[in-house]
Amino acid sequence: MPQFRLDVNGRTRTVEAPADMPLLWILRDRLSLTGTKYGCGVGICGACTVHIGGRAARSCQVAARDVGAPVVTIEGLSEDASHPVQKAWIEEDVAQCGYCQAGMIMSAVALLKDHPRPTDAQIDAAMSDAVCRCGTYGRIRRALRRAGEAAR
Repeated sequence: MPQFRLDVNGRTRTVEAPADMPLLWILRDRLSLTGTKYGCGVGICGACTVHIGGRAARSCQVAARDVGAPVVTIEGLSEDASHPVQKAWIEEDVAQCGYCQAGMIMSAVALLKDHPRPTDAQIDAAMSDAVCRCGTYGRIRRALRRAGEAAR
């Protein structure tokens, strides 16, 4: 079985895994980073979103052999939930069941990196492909605005 050297949350890790194993399972099963969730397995729900090379990516759709850039998971944003987006999520009481929240937060961080003052249309576009069964989309907008203000 091949070995891969991955930069995950600022640490170089060597992982033995099949070349076609999705990054999601490497993170969860090989590295015990279980904040990244399995939702649909086909890249449509967003629960498995991480950053690869600074961009939001569905980890269920990226094979081990194709990672090629540093990976940041929800655990890598901060050790104590002090990242502005995490704080805003808490302050706006976004999560209900919480299952999708790691992926939502990672998508939100990527949006704010590109658009520090996102419009409602930009928020809707960035977050529309992340499925939240609880339907807290209004709170997500407020949290993104709050996080954007805090980061500035």
